[in-house]
Amino acid sequence: MMTDMHHFVDKLRDQIQQVYLGSPESIDQLLCCLLARGHALLEDVPGVGKTLLASSLAKSIDASFSRIQLTPDMMPADILGYTVLARESGELRFQPGPLFASIILADEINRTSPRTQSALLESMSEGKVSMDGQRHKLPSPFMVVATQNPNDFLGTYPLPENQLDRFLMRISLGYPDEQSERELLELRPSHTLLSKLQPVIHADEVNQIQQAIDEIHLSEPVRTYIVNFARATREAEGVDVGISPRGSLALAHAARAWAWIQGRDYVEPDDVYHLLVPVCAHRLVIGGPSTGTQWNKAAELIRSIAHEINAPI
Repeated sequence: MMTDMHHFVDKLRDQIQQVYLGSPESIDQLLCCLLARGHALLEDVPGVGKTLLASSLAKSIDASFSRIQLTPDMMPADILGYTVLARESGELRFQPGPLFASIILADEINRTSPRTQSALLESMSEGKVSMDGQRHKLPSPFMVVATQNPNDFLGTYPLPENQLDRFLMRISLGYPDEQSERELLELRPSHTLLSKLQPVIHADEVNQIQQAIDEIHLSEPVRTYIVNFARATREAEGVDVGISPRGSLALAHAARAWAWIQGRDYVEPDDVYHLLVPVCAHRLVIGGPSTGTQWNKAAELIRSIAHEINAPI
């Protein structure tokens, strides 16, 4: 059964690679977020394929999809929904907003107001929307793929640290290699290939994989490795706030998903090490606003701390 599930994920990866010509590592990290029930924040300069990557994932899954173009004047109700008075019955009825879909592309999340950011990120954390004293459950699976330009660009509202913490990974795409950029000029994937994508995996199958990943074995030495790393970040020089227990949980579950993608039913220390930067760099507070430069400093610091921690053999 799980062999079949791996086959679906392989097809999912291969299809996305036909459209998104950037780093294969970025694709695997995005798939890891999906399978770990996490949310992903894609950050880089304009034009490197953030929206294309997220759209390719959404079109490849047989599930509801919603794209929200976030703007400075957007209000929370514009994404959550609102209560209306039904003419025929005279009763109040909740009208769901675009957030009620399995895969959400939240484009340019740092261009909308902090109030709207908070409403979106609260829903991401709880999987529910609160409106007029009632709780409305979001679909399953539910994943937000948010994109943002670097915070030193004009017209942005940087996400505060407690909201960044809601993202399982912060993925920096980088520029494609020379050959990929040549192919990009010829294929123009956003205009030609993206519209032709068909689903290769169903939402129910994604849920099955997510449940299987919950059972991936995390040994005591690997758990100790994660805890030692998190505690070391809290004591490191220059760090105002280190990795919280929620960050440790995120790292553990991401490592389970990564191990499953590699075809194993147990987590190895290398799975944890491989994910330290994308899972943890945006959770460190090292002074100053949360800009791309700060993220790079956090990534360097994480690599330095990791070299000082003895990983289990």
